[in-house]
Amino acid sequence: MAVTRAAFIKRESNHTMNALHLPGVTVVTATRGRPKMLRAAVSAILGQDYPGEIELIVVFDQTEIDSLDDVVVPEGRLLGTMSNTRTPGLAGGRNTGILGAHHELIAFCDDDDEWMPSKLSKQVDAWNNEPEATLVASGIRIQTTGSAYDRLPPRRAAFSDFLASRITEIHPSTFLIRRADLLGELGLIDEQLPNSYGEDYDLLLRASRLGHVLSVLEPLTLVHWDRSSFFTAKWRGVADGLTYILGKFPEFESNPRGSARMEGQIAFAQAAMGDRASARRWARHALAHNPLQMRAWAALIVSVRLLPPATLVRLVNLRGRGL
Repeated sequence: MAVTRAAFIKRESNHTMNALHLPGVTVVTATRGRPKMLRAAVSAILGQDYPGEIELIVVFDQTEIDSLDDVVVPEGRLLGTMSNTRTPGLAGGRNTGILGAHHELIAFCDDDDEWMPSKLSKQVDAWNNEPEATLVASGIRIQTTGSAYDRLPPRRAAFSDFLASRITEIHPSTFLIRRADLLGELGLIDEQLPNSYGEDYDLLLRASRLGHVLSVLEPLTLVHWDRSSFFTAKWRGVADGLTYILGKFPEFESNPRGSARMEGQIAFAQAAMGDRASARRWARHALAHNPLQMRAWAALIVSVRLLPPATLVRLVNLRGRGL
């Protein structure tokens, strides 16, 4: 039976004195069809050394709820499950969790990623020293097949930085945000995004309009690229999502580098779908803005069938990068 509100497995009432002076954190994990990886993510979240309260809400999207009653919940932690009651997909799943949260701070963790034990403690400490930041992130460790790569973002990133670059080192599984902002000026995750693709980038653009994004310069989240992604072959969602973001933020028009990057990604997605005419049109737009935009050249290579798209994606991913 579908659960429309959090069904808590365990709630401890005893807290340390330190916890009384720290904001509580609700972690939202939207999941679908990854029970083994989900349990690894859940264990890492509940095992944080953060002395404040942590509530984890696991939102099951387009799948039956797993009770997770085999998971050990430490003292001072809560674990709840619910169904996605909003738009199917990642954006609706995250918003379901945000609206069901009880704490002041919201964090995201994908069901196939894992946090380092000190992740929340170091982020909250950093935010206490720089409270004007609108979002706090951290570095990541990307696990590919046989290799691991540490990626560290800039300590501070502004709106102009995110127009120029997605700054992929700032991963959604590192996000820490005030719930009041998500329910207020910043707004919830955009559920109009096709297939929820680029919802994290859209949120970073909106957040950095209000203030800078602060990052802890340590790899505090393990990101698994040694598994399949729901977006790996869904090129239509990639193309439509990025086209939507380009239209949503007219500021891209004054940023040739950022426009070229987005247009190059759209071109590559169109080429991967076999729409060679659209791929070449988007590639021309990208190269007009930036002749060195490699995604556009990659799209042209795919469009003339010199290499299959999966080969290029695999080669780039093996180096801890993405197209």
